[in-house]
Amino acid sequence: MALSSMTGFARADGACGAYAWTWELKSVNAKGLELRLRLPPGWDGIEAPVRARAGEALARGTVFATLNVQRSGVPPVVRVNEPVLAALIDTMRELARRIEAAPPSVEGILGLKGVIEVIDEDEREEDRRAAEAAVLAGLSQALARLGEMRLREGESLARVLAQRLDEIAALADRAEAAPGRRPEAIRTRIAEQVATLLDASGRFDPDRLHQEAILIASKADVREEIDRLVAHVAQARRLIAAGGAVGRRLDFLAQELNRESNTLCAKSNDVELTTIGLELKTVVEQFREQVQNLE
Repeated sequence: MALSSMTGFARADGACGAYAWTWELKSVNAKGLELRLRLPPGWDGIEAPVRARAGEALARGTVFATLNVQRSGVPPVVRVNEPVLAALIDTMRELARRIEAAPPSVEGILGLKGVIEVIDEDEREEDRRAAEAAVLAGLSQALARLGEMRLREGESLARVLAQRLDEIAALADRAEAAPGRRPEAIRTRIAEQVATLLDASGRFDPDRLHQEAILIASKADVREEIDRLVAHVAQARRLIAAGGAVGRRLDFLAQELNRESNTLCAKSNDVELTTIGLELKTVVEQFREQVQNLE
């Protein structure tokens, strides 16, 4: 399976009878799957199947889904609002008993707001059901297109992540080969520090200093950190090669890589190793930023 990004955009449109519809989908990063749905008035009945199809097609990301529906080609129906007309006539009769005035014309009465209503022809149940089925089929099409775009983005991310992992592996090799991490180099630096202390004061116990030097040397060894860096890089490469929804696991590995980089910097008593550790932190952060986009 290929990697999939969480960012993408897709659109699908179509028509069914008098209905014309358009889906627009936009997805961005998120910890889980969240569908933010906007449906036109009167279309709430398709919300449940829409959410179900989105859940089947996508694993992670915040997805903004907007449906627009227009009903055209339907002859308008002119209807008299009988309650409003009756109330107007009663009011006019009451006024006629109070004041002298010419009787109102039919045109004048019909021209009053609310007396005449122009509406679309009532929907037939079978037409509406057919339109809903077409809209849901269009959603599946839009989700497929969104998935294709996210896969293309995922391919680009895979190449970037592979480059970052190569850089991390190269830095781990540099740390492995650094002269400053060799036991003899560590012993030499500690011996120089001990000699300086002994010259400054004769109250130090040489045996105790020797034990402390051994302890410091063992703490300064970054062998374990380098081994774990190499192991994490290998695991990350396997996950990328396997593909699928591996974003969370790669994010965990990015945290582990960052932890090993921090420890290497903290334990290092050599300028070159410290420099390598700082470079590692930078590359690992770049790796993690890209991982945040993966499904």
